[in-house]
Amino acid sequence: MSAQPPLHRVAVLSDIHGVLPALEAVLAEPDVAAADRIVLTGDIAAGPQPSEVLELLRAQGDRVLWVAGNADRELVEYRQGRPGEYPDPITPYAAERLSDEQAAFLDSLPKTLTLTVDGLGTVLFCHATPRDDEEVVLVDSRLARWAEVFEGLDDDVRTVVCGHTHMPYVRLAHGRLVVNPGSVGMPYGRSGAHWCLLGPGTDLRSTSYDIPAAVGRLVAACSYPGIAEWADTYLRARVTDADALAAFGPRDGRG
Repeated sequence: MSAQPPLHRVAVLSDIHGVLPALEAVLAEPDVAAADRIVLTGDIAAGPQPSEVLELLRAQGDRVLWVAGNADRELVEYRQGRPGEYPDPITPYAAERLSDEQAAFLDSLPKTLTLTVDGLGTVLFCHATPRDDEEVVLVDSRLARWAEVFEGLDDDVRTVVCGHTHMPYVRLAHGRLVVNPGSVGMPYGRSGAHWCLLGPGTDLRSTSYDIPAAVGRLVAACSYPGIAEWADTYLRARVTDADALAAFGPRDGRG
């Protein structure tokens, strides 16, 4: 487990999906700027501005700690010529706009990260679940499902932070606190750039920004043929939480 001293404040950003204006808005938050660390829980670059998002985050230096998501893995697999099915058709576009060095950087990212955070103890960060980068767990997943995805975790891991489903929540499962910060760039349910501040508690945050201007920026900067529809759908959160739960629910093993 982590040998680092406890951190006072940790900002968690998940599922940025290559949306630079949303990322800029969150990084400008005073509590993000003041945090000891910024942890990224995956799906960082797969979207309209992959290279720009990566370079802005890398410019933050060692304050940023990285965890890979399934969409980051898919970008690498596409560049390596490995066949696959991509849930978001923008994936090939994003992959082609990465440099070889950026793709190699994504390929090097860990699947989990463990830190000690004031008030929360040992915290494990992952993308979807601790054991898999595209498994689905939801706020209403049954306890038996949580027991499955927690199997093999060290007993001292008392908090698990995940992303993947783009909907923020905090819940208790088998004595462990589970936190999902929601999505910075592709929120489901309501618009805004969603993130979380950890230590000593858990504080779900949403940053408002000028979404019409951001849609215009993406349309002007991105040559992806469907960018206008993509930006309108995801930045304006046209996908409701009910839509997302209906799509994801069968994938968490429920009857």
